[in-house]
Amino acid sequence: MMRGGGGHGGPWGVVNTTDEKPQVTWVLLRRVIKYARPYLWLILGMLVITLITSGLSLINPLILRQMIDKTLPNKDMHQLAWLVVALLAIPLLTGGLNVLLRQLNARVGEGVVYDLRSGLFAHLQRMSLGFYTHTKVGELISRFNNDVVGAQSAISNTFVNIVTSLIQAVAVLAVMFTLEWRMTLISIAILPFFLVAARKLGNRLRDVARLQLDLNAKMNAVLNELLNISGALLVKLFGRTAQEDARFNARAQDVRQSGIQRAVTGTLFFVSIGLLSSIGMALVYGVGGYLVIKSALTIGTIVALGAYLGNLYGSLQSLTNAPVDFATSMVSFERVFEVLDLPYEVAEKPQAKVLENVQGVLEFEDVNFRYQIEEKNLLKDVRRFGQMQDVKAVLSGEREEKPRNGGTPEDPALAVHTQARDEVLEHICFRADPGSLVALVGPSGAGKTTMTYLIPRLYDPTGGRILIDGQDLRDVTLASLTNQIGMVTQETYLFHDTIRVNLLYAREDANQTEVEAAARAANIHDFVLGLPNGYETIVGERGYRLSGGEKQRLALARVILKDPRILVLDEATSSLDSESETLIQEALKRVMAGRTSIVIAHRLSTIQAADLILVMDRGRIVERGTHLELLGQRGLYARLYETQFRKKVEDL
Repeated sequence: MMRGGGGHGGPWGVVNTTDEKPQVTWVLLRRVIKYARPYLWLILGMLVITLITSGLSLINPLILRQMIDKTLPNKDMHQLAWLVVALLAIPLLTGGLNVLLRQLNARVGEGVVYDLRSGLFAHLQRMSLGFYTHTKVGELISRFNNDVVGAQSAISNTFVNIVTSLIQAVAVLAVMFTLEWRMTLISIAILPFFLVAARKLGNRLRDVARLQLDLNAKMNAVLNELLNISGALLVKLFGRTAQEDARFNARAQDVRQSGIQRAVTGTLFFVSIGLLSSIGMALVYGVGGYLVIKSALTIGTIVALGAYLGNLYGSLQSLTNAPVDFATSMVSFERVFEVLDLPYEVAEKPQAKVLENVQGVLEFEDVNFRYQIEEKNLLKDVRRFGQMQDVKAVLSGEREEKPRNGGTPEDPALAVHTQARDEVLEHICFRADPGSLVALVGPSGAGKTTMTYLIPRLYDPTGGRILIDGQDLRDVTLASLTNQIGMVTQETYLFHDTIRVNLLYAREDANQTEVEAAARAANIHDFVLGLPNGYETIVGERGYRLSGGEKQRLALARVILKDPRILVLDEATSSLDSESETLIQEALKRVMAGRTSIVIAHRLSTIQAADLILVMDRGRIVERGTHLELLGQRGLYARLYETQFRKKVEDL
């Protein structure tokens, strides 16, 4: 029988406390049934096979009873042969059925996992960027792993186990009462003590197991933070290797101690339960032996009752655990459904139009934007029953940082010198025509990057509208909009794969000639050819095997290969040397021809080539014009020029 496979009841399969038992609603059950419906016949097949194997397990004690009471005393060789064949045939048949049962179980379980994971991934892919800025990656991974596996357990294991254990317990009791009702009553008299001991000892073991899970979570959090390129680099730069060794050793030592405690407590639990089971068994054999001596009972009946007693105790304990296992699996379903029910902040209208024949006229009409955090759009902080708990702080342990005395963003004296504000963008109005280059300039935090994020609808404006060729972005399909926009973000991201695969991410059907043409336009082709494996070179985790300038040129080549009508470059040339930038600028002149280009640039060469410069401060466009016009205004742009750009003139 498949007892508790994948279940999430108490640790070691012990009884959980009722105060931790999650609630199950009919609304939740109906929704779960929708996921089980495609596998209904497989589940029924599992149930039938499990019931057959349970029935077969009831035959062996009867065979032993017959052999002891009848066959051997009567010296019936023919019947003995048949009974021996039956003792061999039943395990063979049971084994074959268990193999078939495991196959059905795997098909149901893995099918449900696939359905849930596919639905989760598809839904999360369509969540807005704001969702990811407020959600921990580890929490999302937990939904894909812990919760999805816990959810499928309800369908593939727990339900079948509950039904099977119930039927088996009833069947065993019925057979036992048929054999000897007095001995059956004696055998179940120990049951209340058995359940009380299982609950109390199970509570203790549960607490130890939870402590171990929490300590494991803290240890794994350190591994996750430090055993990656960024974490390892930080440790080395600050010379904290010895300190981190000590920190990890302390966490690992806690895990070791909790593991020892759990092993000892678990052994104590099973020894205690075993002793209570032995008491029940001893009563059966003691009283039964007395009745045999008095010729009121046969030896075979005692042997059969002893065998049935083990099955009975196992079934009843499984039934005690099963409701919590099932309810816990339902909580896993609920957590999966929580993700699937998250509303799309950037939603596509049902009758959205396909953006076709795009010329590239980009307009911002009185656009306002602020980051709005709504609880309904975020994942809830919940406690997992019997699973690893969340880790709030990785390095500081349980300490809580006290707020320091000093200025806050609300201090008027500081607000004058910072970009801190509630409204990220206010009353943004401008128009960019095809073939024109619009440069965004301003202090860090002025809202330049946020403005560019509104163009591909990573966010939607909270006021006003953005148009391409006169069409509101919210009226067109997201896919057609994305196809027309190419963006190189401030932080270049490359997959841990080959250069070719990273470039083809822009357009999978591009041939080698097109790939190389894009690389030449971004001034990266010669560099790639100089690598030992050329375009088949692995770039490493997040592209860390390449320099910042090389990664940015690859990112630019990727966008060039996409061939969009609108280009958005967020400081795309900030890490390039003067020679590379000059070649990039020449390539960009060709690439930008006939396209609308929005560039956030901190280099004078880019700004001087712009048809329109928008100077931003605290979310507003405070100045606009060409380079010479803005210098003549002697405003913010002129100050930025004096402090940031003028020194770079000689580098051009």
